[in-house]
Amino acid sequence: MRVNIVTPDGLVYDHHASMVVVKTTTGDMGIMANHEPIVAPLMIGEVRVKRTDNPGHEDEIAVNGGFMEVSDNVASIVADSAERARDIDLTRAEAARERAQRRIEKAKAQRDVDNLQRAEVALQRAINRIHVKTGK
Repeated sequence: MRVNIVTPDGLVYDHHASMVVVKTTTGDMGIMANHEPIVAPLMIGEVRVKRTDNPGHEDEIAVNGGFMEVSDNVASIVADSAERARDIDLTRAEAARERAQRRIEKAKAQRDVDNLQRAEVALQRAINRIHVKTGK
């Protein structure tokens, strides 16, 4: 099957795969070739792709929400943003995590629920990028 990931900035990923694993709102989901058509909302999380051209290798992509549609042996992921592990700047991701943690503390101190929610999402995104880059 073919796996592609698209963001508002364009195509981020496009390869043939034997399996793709995504984090949906109901848990992790693994999709293999000839899967029934499905549409699933995605959480902030890692997408793992087992490529057919290198069976021992798995590509990791940090995805920030969106949805996946599977039909006719094509798994299409449409995401707010996505970044392959090899393209993630770890220093930048760690700085984003620290900024988000500071914003959370400030929002808690000010009892600002809206900014707290936005900061918590920013923290989840930063942690996801760090996890995808480091494998931890």
